[in-house]
Amino acid sequence: MIQCQDLRKSYDTHAVLKGIDLGIPKGSIFGLLGPSGAGKTTLIKILTGQIRYDSGNVKVFEKEPACLSGRDKKKFGIMMDNFGVYERFSCGDNLSVYADIYGVSHDRIWHILKEVGLEDALKKSASDLSKGMRARLQLARAFIHAPEIIFLDEPTSGLDPQTMRGIHRIIQEKKDAGCTIFLTTHNMEEASKLCDKVALLNEGEIIEEGKPEDICRRYDHQKKIKIHLSDGKDIELDRQETAAGRISELLRARMLETIHSTEPTLESVFLELTGRNLEEDE
Repeated sequence: MIQCQDLRKSYDTHAVLKGIDLGIPKGSIFGLLGPSGAGKTTLIKILTGQIRYDSGNVKVFEKEPACLSGRDKKKFGIMMDNFGVYERFSCGDNLSVYADIYGVSHDRIWHILKEVGLEDALKKSASDLSKGMRARLQLARAFIHAPEIIFLDEPTSGLDPQTMRGIHRIIQEKKDAGCTIFLTTHNMEEASKLCDKVALLNEGEIIEEGKPEDICRRYDHQKKIKIHLSDGKDIELDRQETAAGRISELLRARMLETIHSTEPTLESVFLELTGRNLEEDE
């Protein structure tokens, strides 16, 4: 669905994207992880034809973004910042605008609001929405025309855990329905939970990519097993055959409460590779 080869983009003398290579198959959730200013939003704008790139090859629906027709672009659903929210309009009227643009029946409006948990906010003004409700309205706007590719730029930024889980559920449902999701985030837990594949973006370059669990295993230098015992003690064992006997003894003695391997998180991998946290601003 999306392919990039040696994609480059600069603003004046500042290189924002430095040779991006990506391949995103249909029906998957792809996560682009990186701090603010790493180039995530710029990449979305290029893929959706909002801005031009300097060099490289980019294909979306097997076409250059500049060659996408209006019909092609109607296959996109986009959620970026406060993009597409009219403050003085009700939730229902906000969606009416986009229903008319995309040629969607107004009968769908209540159903899409229900899908994102806003069915009781049909007549509520957008200016009166909480941050979590606003995020749901933006999702409803992105979903209303049943797009094939959905671009979500930091969809859960600043939201409480309960609201975040609700949005994760909605995103997963869209994937299950066959949508391709392009997700940017600096939330490691979100990426690990949702994404089939992630790429770590730092200063315009992809420094690592793959399945989240594969990346974490790749950087597991300790290769230890951490065990918490019922008496409150913690022990570590080398991850080798000799550990099996010790674990068996602890199980028979009913001493073992928890057991974990030492794979790092995506956050710690990013820190190891760049010396910075995903949450840092540039």
